[in-house]
Amino acid sequence: MFYLCYNILSIFLLIPVLVYHLYRSISRGRPPALAERFGFLSPVVAEKIAGRPVIWLHAVSVGESIAARPLLKALRSQYPEHAILVSNTTETGRGVACGFPEIDVCIYFPFDFLPAVRRTLDRVRPSLVVIMETEIWPNFTREARRREIPVILANGRISDRSFRGYLRFSWFFRNALELFSRLCMQTGVDGERITAIGAPAGRVVAAGNLKYDIPFREVAADEKSALRKRYAIADDLVVLTAASTHAGEEQHLISAYRELLNNHADLFLVLVPRHPERSGEVATLLERGGIPFQRRTALDGTGTLPKGGALLVDTVGEMMSLYALADIAFVGGSLVPTGGHNLLEPASVGIPCLFGPHMDNFREIAALVLCYEAGIRVETAPELVERCRELIMNGDLRRQLGQNGLRMMAENGGATRKHMEIISVYL
Repeated sequence: MFYLCYNILSIFLLIPVLVYHLYRSISRGRPPALAERFGFLSPVVAEKIAGRPVIWLHAVSVGESIAARPLLKALRSQYPEHAILVSNTTETGRGVACGFPEIDVCIYFPFDFLPAVRRTLDRVRPSLVVIMETEIWPNFTREARRREIPVILANGRISDRSFRGYLRFSWFFRNALELFSRLCMQTGVDGERITAIGAPAGRVVAAGNLKYDIPFREVAADEKSALRKRYAIADDLVVLTAASTHAGEEQHLISAYRELLNNHADLFLVLVPRHPERSGEVATLLERGGIPFQRRTALDGTGTLPKGGALLVDTVGEMMSLYALADIAFVGGSLVPTGGHNLLEPASVGIPCLFGPHMDNFREIAALVLCYEAGIRVETAPELVERCRELIMNGDLRRQLGQNGLRMMAENGGATRKHMEIISVYL
């Protein structure tokens, strides 16, 4: 009865969903890829997976794709005869995933519209589906079960904010959760939460956070110098990389930067909006703030950007390089109630990070960063200025926080191994 009602509703919602999707794609200057989302895969996809068993990994967007990288490497190493197919929901996620050499082919995840789901599963015919974090689609999981395809939830998490919503609609999610073969959650708390929502307790396991298994290393001076040259930034400047910023944050960051320049002229700001299509909006804020800037897409490989200026990054896929060339990082989505972003990325290259109070989606990571003294939490924009100033003036403190971050990464890995032990049961 549930699936009958769900599919009737999906028919009525199809037009609004299509209109929203088209608007979102066109407004961001990206192709809608409707054919793939309805299960009409190109012959190229079929050619790349033909004659091999397929492991299908789904990662919604950029963050999930990056988090899946250690698992993809392990899958490629342990199952070289399998084809690895990765699906994404967002265009930016696909742009990042397509650059991973471990992957044979990328597609867009189908709409959870029954004909689209059936068509895609029948063409891909995967031996296993791995879904990153918390993507719960009733038709997809049901159709996979009908075809005896095991579905594993990997790196699952339930944030404080989303838990309330999931509980309210547990009658909806329970039907899909019961069809997962295993649910690998990041922590015991996440496991308790997904069980409360409706997952069978016997299939839930705390397998750790794959994000801790990203490669980590101290960036050598010559590498940092080469990176700065690539981005036209002088070696003798103190560089602040403000990454994954959201609307409402950039104004605070630009104001803080202007205030810091009053006493510290040898600064440079790298500003990386979470969504590159907002770069025009952010450019206007920089102009109003009187900050000279250059867009990443306008760099031509010559000259050096001026001290006291800014680089506005209007591309995707360069985040780790932009952290590696920095002296100080600010991780966005945290001064505004967005839920925060991944603090492990700057920590993995030994860069101290600052972040705001809104880290609901990364509560465990934020707590660990503070426990290891690898970063600093700020409550307000004025406090951000003061803590930035402290780090600018104290190189030893920057180095110590960076070393603490590398130690944290070294001591908290192992999630990939735990996930692979579970996956191996189904392959």
